[in-house]
Amino acid sequence: MLLRNSLLLIPAAALTACGGSQPPPQHGPAEVGMVTLRAEPVTMTTELTGRTAATALSEVRPQVNGIIKQRLFEEGSIVRAGQPLYQIDARLYAATRNQAAAQLASARAALVTAQAKLTRYRQLGDADAVSKQDIDDATAAVRQGQASVNQNAATLRIADVNLGFTRVYAPISGRIGRSTYTQGALVNASQATALATIQRLDPIYVDIQQSSADLLKLREQMLSGQVASNGSAPVRLQLESGSAYPEVGTLSFADVTVDQATGSQAIRAVFPNPQHILLPGMFVRGQLSQGIQTRGILVPQRAVSRDERGRPTVIVVGKSNMAELRVIQADRTVATSWLVTGGLKPGDKVIVDAGPLLRPGVPVKPQLSRGG
Repeated sequence: MLLRNSLLLIPAAALTACGGSQPPPQHGPAEVGMVTLRAEPVTMTTELTGRTAATALSEVRPQVNGIIKQRLFEEGSIVRAGQPLYQIDARLYAATRNQAAAQLASARAALVTAQAKLTRYRQLGDADAVSKQDIDDATAAVRQGQASVNQNAATLRIADVNLGFTRVYAPISGRIGRSTYTQGALVNASQATALATIQRLDPIYVDIQQSSADLLKLREQMLSGQVASNGSAPVRLQLESGSAYPEVGTLSFADVTVDQATGSQAIRAVFPNPQHILLPGMFVRGQLSQGIQTRGILVPQRAVSRDERGRPTVIVVGKSNMAELRVIQADRTVATSWLVTGGLKPGDKVIVDAGPLLRPGVPVKPQLSRGG
């Protein structure tokens, strides 16, 4: 009976050995793609919003009273400094000018008479034919006549200036907007509304606001030698349409005061604008080159993740090719990489390509990543 039971168990054991589940095969280290970090000069940039502004703006206003007889420009066109824009009725000012010229001629004639009289009196005075008082009176008359000539000459110059003001000229070169007054409108020298506005668009300003805290941090890095100045500080623009502006601008100045309400500092850049693509008041995004990190370390963005506390982390190839978690400091991006300021050093091997099951503490087989 015992032999029979043993024989019955043999097929079952054989079946278990042949058809039962096998233990899972042992796999080798996971293959991962990695990059070897190195220190290199990194140009630090920041992207900020801004508005365009004309480099020169002139509100054209009349300097005499009168009726506009003619508009001499095309609205929206480019005008040159000194180009006539309006003609104001000049008849009254021409008459005033002629009157002043006639008064000056009369004063000059009177002066000639007074000078001739003084000459005769002096000759007669030598012969004691006239009194000294008569000579003094003649001398005073000459001086009074000269003063009258000077006064009327000044009046004539004022009349000439007012007559010239009846033609209104462009004070600067630029693009002129619409005319707020038409032919036949009455204008005066003290009016609040400008006849038209001229704006110089080439070059053009871009006014940008940047946090004073960021600027202070950048200055501290420059003083400590971590960041070097890049000299000309080029600036690039992205338009409202999303396209890049083809011209490169330069940083003009940074304001010396900080806005107490916003905590920001005004920065002005100058851009060539030969095609007048940029118009005053446009919203743009400016990319400013702030300096050069002389020994910067860049890590591809796809290699960086966040832990439960929100800190940036990477996985590096540690000793014996074991995956090792590192907490790093990285507060800005440069193109498709993070600029690391702590937690990593040149020569570290950061894993950038790995499977979803990769965990710290497991062995890995590192290979050079094709994506870099």
